Amino acid sequence: MENTKTLAQNKKARHDYFIIDTIECGIELFGTEVKSVRMGKVNIADSYASVDNGEVFVKGMNISPYEHGNIFNRDPLRNRKLLMHKSEIRRLIGQVKQDGYSLIPLSVYLKGSRVKLALGICKGKKLYDKRADLQDRDAKRSMSRAFKEQNSR
Repeated sequence: MENTKTLAQNKKARHDYFIIDTIECGIELFGTEVKSVRMGKVNIADSYASVDNGEVFVKGMNISPYEHGNIFNRDPLRNRKLLMHKSEIRRLIGQVKQDGYSLIPLSVYLKGSRVKLALGICKGKKLYDKRADLQDRDAKRSMSRAFKEQNSR
Protein backbone atom coordinates (compact mmCIF):
# COMPACT_ATOMS: atom_id res chain seq x y z
CA MET A 1 0.00 0.00 0.00
CA GLU A 2 1.39 3.38 -0.99
CA ASN A 3 1.65 6.06 1.64
CA THR A 4 -0.75 9.00 1.38
CA LYS A 5 -0.46 12.48 2.83
CA THR A 6 -3.55 14.70 2.92
CA LEU A 7 -2.81 18.27 1.80
CA ALA A 8 -6.29 19.85 1.83
CA GLN A 9 -9.79 18.78 2.83
CA ASN A 10 -13.19 20.23 2.06
CA LYS A 11 -14.95 19.94 5.43
CA LYS A 12 -17.76 22.21 4.26
CA ALA A 13 -18.73 19.65 1.60
CA ARG A 14 -19.45 16.98 4.23
CA HIS A 15 -21.72 19.49 6.00
CA ASP A 16 -23.55 20.74 2.90
CA TYR A 17 -23.90 17.51 0.86
CA PHE A 18 -24.75 13.83 1.15
CA ILE A 19 -21.78 12.02 -0.38
CA ILE A 20 -23.13 9.26 -2.62
CA ASP A 21 -19.84 8.00 -4.09
CA THR A 22 -16.16 8.99 -4.21
CA ILE A 23 -13.71 8.69 -7.09
CA GLU A 24 -9.94 9.10 -7.05
CA CYS A 25 -8.50 11.04 -9.98
CA GLY A 26 -5.30 12.79 -10.96
CA ILE A 27 -4.95 16.50 -11.67
CA GLU A 28 -3.17 18.02 -14.66
CA LEU A 29 -0.71 20.47 -13.05
CA PHE A 30 2.37 22.42 -14.09
CA GLY A 31 5.69 22.13 -12.24
CA THR A 32 5.38 25.23 -10.08
CA GLU A 33 1.82 24.23 -9.14
CA VAL A 34 3.02 20.82 -7.97
CA LYS A 35 5.70 22.47 -5.81
CA SER A 36 3.11 24.79 -4.30
CA VAL A 37 0.70 21.90 -3.64
CA ARG A 38 3.46 19.91 -1.95
CA MET A 39 3.97 22.89 0.39
CA GLY A 40 0.26 22.68 1.26
CA LYS A 41 -0.77 25.94 -0.41
CA VAL A 42 -3.99 24.64 -1.91
CA ASN A 43 -7.61 25.53 -1.06
CA ILE A 44 -10.62 23.56 -2.29
CA ALA A 45 -13.28 25.08 -0.04
CA ASP A 46 -15.36 26.74 -2.78
CA SER A 47 -14.45 24.47 -5.68
CA TYR A 48 -16.60 22.19 -7.81
CA ALA A 49 -16.13 20.00 -10.87
CA SER A 50 -18.03 19.83 -14.14
CA VAL A 51 -18.03 17.73 -17.29
CA ASP A 52 -17.33 19.76 -20.46
CA ASN A 53 -17.04 18.08 -23.88
CA GLY A 54 -16.33 14.66 -22.38
CA GLU A 55 -13.60 15.95 -20.03
CA VAL A 56 -13.85 16.71 -16.30
CA PHE A 57 -12.54 20.04 -14.99
CA VAL A 58 -12.22 21.31 -11.43
CA LYS A 59 -13.16 24.99 -11.09
CA GLY A 60 -12.50 27.39 -8.23
CA MET A 61 -9.58 25.39 -6.79
CA ASN A 62 -6.98 27.87 -5.52
CA ILE A 63 -3.30 26.91 -5.74
CA SER A 64 -1.19 29.81 -4.47
CA PRO A 65 1.68 30.85 -6.75
CA TYR A 66 5.07 29.30 -5.95
CA GLU A 67 7.39 31.93 -4.43
CA HIS A 68 10.41 31.00 -6.56
CA GLY A 69 8.40 30.36 -9.73
CA ASN A 70 8.75 33.80 -11.43
CA ILE A 71 7.49 33.58 -15.07
CA PHE A 72 6.41 29.94 -14.78
CA ASN A 73 3.61 30.64 -12.29
CA ARG A 74 0.07 30.15 -13.60
CA ASP A 75 -3.25 31.73 -12.66
CA PRO A 76 -4.11 30.44 -9.15
CA LEU A 77 -7.82 29.98 -9.97
CA ARG A 78 -7.56 28.52 -13.49
CA ASN A 79 -9.66 25.50 -14.47
CA ARG A 80 -7.66 22.27 -14.11
CA LYS A 81 -8.32 19.08 -16.03
CA LEU A 82 -8.93 15.92 -14.00
CA LEU A 83 -7.32 12.74 -15.27
CA MET A 84 -9.84 9.88 -15.46
CA HIS A 85 -10.65 6.94 -17.70
CA LYS A 86 -13.36 7.44 -20.32
CA SER A 87 -15.55 4.78 -18.73
CA GLU A 88 -15.41 6.65 -15.39
CA ILE A 89 -16.31 9.92 -17.13
CA ARG A 90 -19.28 8.28 -18.88
CA ARG A 91 -20.50 6.92 -15.54
CA LEU A 92 -20.11 10.40 -14.00
CA ILE A 93 -22.13 12.01 -16.79
CA GLY A 94 -24.95 9.54 -16.16
CA GLN A 95 -24.99 10.23 -12.42
CA VAL A 96 -24.64 14.02 -12.64
CA LYS A 97 -27.57 14.30 -15.06
CA GLN A 98 -29.83 13.04 -12.27
CA ASP A 99 -31.65 15.78 -10.44
CA GLY A 100 -29.67 17.54 -7.71
CA TYR A 101 -26.35 15.69 -8.09
CA SER A 102 -23.05 17.56 -8.34
CA LEU A 103 -19.32 16.86 -8.36
CA ILE A 104 -17.48 18.26 -5.34
CA PRO A 105 -13.75 17.87 -4.55
CA LEU A 106 -13.43 16.33 -1.08
CA SER A 107 -9.65 16.24 -0.56
CA VAL A 108 -6.29 16.73 -2.25
CA TYR A 109 -3.52 14.34 -1.24
CA LEU A 110 -0.20 12.87 -2.28
CA LYS A 111 -0.26 9.19 -3.18
CA GLY A 112 3.36 8.21 -3.53
CA SER A 113 4.78 11.07 -5.57
CA ARG A 114 1.56 11.93 -7.42
CA VAL A 115 -1.05 14.55 -6.56
CA LYS A 116 -4.54 13.02 -6.39
CA LEU A 117 -8.00 14.45 -5.80
CA ALA A 118 -10.93 12.65 -4.16
CA LEU A 119 -14.02 13.68 -6.10
CA GLY A 120 -17.42 13.15 -4.51
CA ILE A 121 -20.73 12.62 -6.29
CA CYS A 122 -22.96 14.57 -3.94
CA LYS A 123 -26.58 15.52 -3.38
CA GLY A 124 -27.33 18.78 -1.61
CA LYS A 125 -28.71 18.73 1.94
CA LYS A 126 -31.73 20.71 2.99
CA LEU A 127 -31.63 22.83 6.14
CA TYR A 128 -33.55 20.25 8.16
CA ASP A 129 -31.02 17.55 7.12
CA LYS A 130 -28.17 19.70 8.45
CA ARG A 131 -30.06 20.25 11.72
CA ALA A 132 -30.67 16.50 12.07
CA ASP A 133 -26.94 15.81 11.54
CA LEU A 134 -26.06 18.33 14.26
CA GLN A 135 -28.57 16.75 16.65
CA ASP A 136 -27.18 13.27 15.96
CA ARG A 137 -23.61 14.44 16.54
CA ASP A 138 -24.59 16.16 19.82
CA ALA A 139 -26.45 13.03 20.97
CA LYS A 140 -23.43 10.81 20.22
CA ARG A 141 -21.14 13.23 22.04
CA SER A 142 -23.34 13.33 25.15
CA MET A 143 -23.70 9.52 25.16
CA SER A 144 -19.95 9.00 24.94
CA ARG A 145 -19.42 11.60 27.70
CA ALA A 146 -21.94 9.82 29.96
CA PHE A 147 -20.36 6.45 29.18
CA LYS A 148 -16.90 7.82 30.04
CA GLU A 149 -18.16 9.20 33.35
CA GLN A 150 -19.80 5.89 34.23
CA ASN A 151 -16.62 3.93 33.46
CA SER A 152 -14.37 6.28 35.43
CA ARG A 153 -16.25 5.56 38.68
